Order: sequence, then C-alpha cells, then structure tokens
Amino acid sequence: MLIAITLLWLVPLLWMFSTSIKPESQVRQIPIEWLLPDTTLENYTRVVNAYPLLEWGLNSFNVALLTTIIAVALYVLAAYPLAFYRFRGRGFLFLGILATMLIPVEATMIPLFIALAKLSVVDTYMSLIMPVAANAFGLYLLVQFFQSVPFEMLDSARIDGATELQILLRIIVPLSGPALTTVAILTFMTSWNNFVWPFIVSNSDATRTLPVGLATVMGSITGSPTSVQYGMVMAGSVLATLPPMLIFVFLQQYFVCGISMSGMKG
Repeated sequence: MLIAITLLWLVPLLWMFSTSIKPESQVRQIPIEWLLPDTTLENYTRVVNAYPLLEWGLNSFNVALLTTIIAVALYVLAAYPLAFYRFRGRGFLFLGILATMLIPVEATMIPLFIALAKLSVVDTYMSLIMPVAANAFGLYLLVQFFQSVPFEMLDSARIDGATELQILLRIIVPLSGPALTTVAILTFMTSWNNFVWPFIVSNSDATRTLPVGLATVMGSITGSPTSVQYGMVMAGSVLATLPPMLIFVFLQQYFVCGISMSGMKG
C-alpha cells in the first residue's frame, strides 16, 4: 500500500519533468506520451535566459534561510520554559498558542498587510520573513521533544552552578539535534514553497521569490490557458523543486528521527 501511495505521489513530479523536456508544440498533444524520442533542454535554456530565475531563486533562498534561523531561535527560547517551568497559566498559554493553528491564513492576511504597510516594510525581506518565522507547530514539536529530556539532568546542572542559559545551550540544544533539524527542514520548505503571501507583499524582482516569479512565467493569471508556455513553466518548476528536495535527501535521517522521538517521554 505504501509503495502504491508513493508511486501515486510521484506521478505529478514525473509529469512535471516529462513536460519540461518536451518541445512546446508537443506538450498538449493527445494521446499523452511521457517520454518522446526528441527530448530537448530548450525549455530550461529559454526560461533561464528570459527571466531572472537566478535572482528569484536567490531571494527564495535568502528568505527561507533567514526565516529558518530566526524561527528556530524563537522556538528554542519559547519551548524551554514551556517544557520545564511550572508557572500559573502555562497550560492556558500553550493551548492558546496551539489554537492559532486553527485560524485560517486568509483571515489574517488583510490586518497583517495593513500592519506591515504602516511599518513601511512592504516589499522587503522583513515582510516575507516575519509572518512565517512564528509557527505554533514548530513550537509544539520542540516542546514535546524537550520534555523527553530527564528533569534530573537539569537539576544536576543547576547544582553544579549552571545558569538557565548554559543549561539550554550546553545540554538541551545538543541533545535536540534531530528535533531542531526537523523544525528547520519544515520551516525552510514552508518558506521556500510559500506563494500567496509573497505574491501579495513583493512588488519587484528585488524581493520576488521563485514561486511568485514562476507565476509571472505563466503570464497573466486571467489569460488564456493556450497562451501559457507550459514547457517553460515546468522547467522552472523542476529547478525550483531541486533545492528543498536535496536538503531533505541529505537530512532525511534527522527528520525521521526528530518526528519519531518528538512524542516520547524520558
């Protein structure tokens, strides 16, 4: 069953790659042929030469990297007291943070845009990073993982004179490598694939990310579907898929370990 589901998920990726190496004149032909004898890399050459794909990709990478660094730092600092401290209102506060996951993104876009506009940060990296850097799921994952660390280890460190910051940086963070890697991967991929919000706040190539740039490759959103150069679009999509895919492939063992251990208790 898992093999069948995996193959089903692979179909769109294979179709994307197959379309990217077809001549534009044969993209819409019926019956569909997955692999033509006259495959070509022309679509890749055209999309790279016709659009600032490298600039868009660099914007996406910078935004995703900065978002990941800021988000992981925020999650660590917030998860530590929620996991190990016992204070009044802790449970209510934690549930309130988790409840934000139930709020539709569409309901927050207008007030968020107005707030950023008043701060004069629209069409900047800050407007792309701030809304994604704080995510309740990443905090929840780290809290669950932190709670698997035995309290006795922290008490021993306190007896030896360690401060809370030293305990966090020298004990908790080194032991939480898989969980931190998992959160970093999820945050990076979420930021990299984000489309709607960057489409709203980025108005120039200086801040336009790769998903938004690929939308411009497709031409006008209200334009005729027959005018869309699907070969070029799919070639750009293949190039946009490679960075997060490579990151996941190289870090997948930490990702699986972090997910499997985040719900365990010490």
